[in-house]
Amino acid sequence: MGRKIAVVLFNLGGPDTQNNVQPFLQNLFADPAILRVPAPIRFVLSRLISRLRAPSVKDNYALMNQPGGGSPLLPETMAQAKALETTLAARRPGEEFKAFIAMRYWHPFTKDTAKEVDAWAPDECILLPLYPQYSSTTSGSSLEEWHRYASTPSKTICCYPFNTDFVTAHAERIIEAWKSAGEPGNVRLLMSAHGLPESVVKDGDPYQWQVEEMAAKLAALLPDSFETQVCYQSRVGPLKWIGPATEDEVVAAAKAGKTIFIAPVAFVSEHIETLVELDDEYREIAEEAGAEHYYTVPALGTIDPFVKALADEVEASLSSNSALRSCQGGRLCPKSFSDCPFGDHASP
Repeated sequence: MGRKIAVVLFNLGGPDTQNNVQPFLQNLFADPAILRVPAPIRFVLSRLISRLRAPSVKDNYALMNQPGGGSPLLPETMAQAKALETTLAARRPGEEFKAFIAMRYWHPFTKDTAKEVDAWAPDECILLPLYPQYSSTTSGSSLEEWHRYASTPSKTICCYPFNTDFVTAHAERIIEAWKSAGEPGNVRLLMSAHGLPESVVKDGDPYQWQVEEMAAKLAALLPDSFETQVCYQSRVGPLKWIGPATEDEVVAAAKAGKTIFIAPVAFVSEHIETLVELDDEYREIAEEAGAEHYYTVPALGTIDPFVKALADEVEASLSSNSALRSCQGGRLCPKSFSDCPFGDHASP
């Protein structure tokens, strides 16, 4: 066997049982990238918010009918890791690939995975967030946590929202859902992404720009008859969040008599935001607003073009002399976005 190559897949994680919902939420809200307040205040708020939110969040996790009443995110990520390992091994038979999973707020925790990678002693290590669009609140937080604990030198793939196969994967999912519904007309496709506080974007986070640029590329691959709209879900707390809100767009589409399709364009796995928020909560809102037809599009999971996109990004990183790359090689975002991981490097 030749070189040993570790690929570390990052995601948020999710509670595996009902008993772990509150500590998961506390870990989430204790992250300074999520609650941007001084540490003592954040400690108190994270405990308070997690206690207040835990009962309703437990109910939502229970709706997914997972073992223990928890999240399906880890099993989904394990399947993606296996598919990526298989693809890379087939492409590069002289090398040994091992995909590791590093979750930010629940097991397997990033710090524990860092120890596993160090113990495996790879010749190369590629860091690959399963957040296709970069945000300081997701990829940034996960990567910062990784570098607190890992000693193995690594290369980082910061984002890949414009990877052709990634965009194609979303288009395939949407078209499959549309065909399964009988190819109805009068379609309004809501491209829903997780929201962010507006202040985070104003401070230089490129996430919204990446989402909306990617959505434009995706729309170009869909039937001309589709109306498309980007929107943002999962608002938490009293801050002003980026919009338009998914809930508002669902209501508007329903009142306009549209056939509603809703696709999770910033999620690559099924979890509470897709299986409960999109499938159940917004469906109820749509029906109450008079919608006759409401369809959800599955997350990408392990479909071939998505796994190909991940494998291509890994191979490109292995071939690069740079420790940091986007799907376009260098800096992806306009220089006005100061939270871009390329910092002050010039735009390509």
